Amino acid sequence: MSSALLRSHIPSLPLLSRGKVRDLYAVDDHRLLMIATDRLSAFDAVLPTPIPGKGAMLTKLSHFWFDRLNGIIPNHLTGDVPESVVSLEEYDQVRDRAMVVRRLRPLPVEAVVRGYLAGSGWKEYQATGRVCGISLPPGLAQAAALPQALFTPSTKAELGAHDENIDYAHAETLLGAKLAAQVRDASIALYTEAAAYALTRGIIIADTKFEFGLDADNKLYLIDEALTPDSSRFWPANEYRTGSNPPSFDKQFVRDWLETSGWNKQPPAPALPDSVALKTAEKYREAIERLMD
Repeated sequence: MSSALLRSHIPSLPLLSRGKVRDLYAVDDHRLLMIATDRLSAFDAVLPTPIPGKGAMLTKLSHFWFDRLNGIIPNHLTGDVPESVVSLEEYDQVRDRAMVVRRLRPLPVEAVVRGYLAGSGWKEYQATGRVCGISLPPGLAQAAALPQALFTPSTKAELGAHDENIDYAHAETLLGAKLAAQVRDASIALYTEAAAYALTRGIIIADTKFEFGLDADNKLYLIDEALTPDSSRFWPANEYRTGSNPPSFDKQFVRDWLETSGWNKQPPAPALPDSVALKTAEKYREAIERLMD
């Protein structure tokens, strides 16, 4: 646990922001340094306990997906080595866990794609028969495969606030009709390609979240991370059953512990026992090994 990175410190570059997981630094007018720390967020709160090795695992898997899916839409990687933009004494903080990326304008919408009925989508369906304004057939069970992958966008909340599901019409208002359609189509194409591949590796990608940004010419890029256990719901295909939430390779293990901890889901979040943090790291590692080996 002592080797985990909860918070980066790169004095050689200006710090722009600290998100739930990533610290962002300015390299120059065209590039950013994005460091994936070992922080974990749950229920919109950053936990005080790091998950050892998590940042490096997220970075490794994102690189894998960026390379595999680059034919669908370009991504924000520049190809520069992170060690090339920091000082020698800062190498340990960026090695294996950082990316040098294009400086783009992030879109104010998170692009969520759902292939299965789980999480907030399941709760909304139980109450209304819809997910983000999209009507679904009656009688679907929890974790059921949806008739087709759904684009269900959400707002991007500030740190500590809740993202809110929105319907497609709201996304069009925020992005404009042309860009909203481009984001929707790219998101579904990315999810469909990734989900088909993951299934050959014994993993169901139940849902995932993408983020996009625009360059000065309004060209669309995939940014942030891609299809990791932080932004996706991964289920083992051989244990998949409808009617309950399947076991997962993501942070659901932490969410389940927090639900029984007595925490009221208001910051600050409680510290995790070492056993829970290490078990979470094991689940992330197993997902990555299945997908990449």
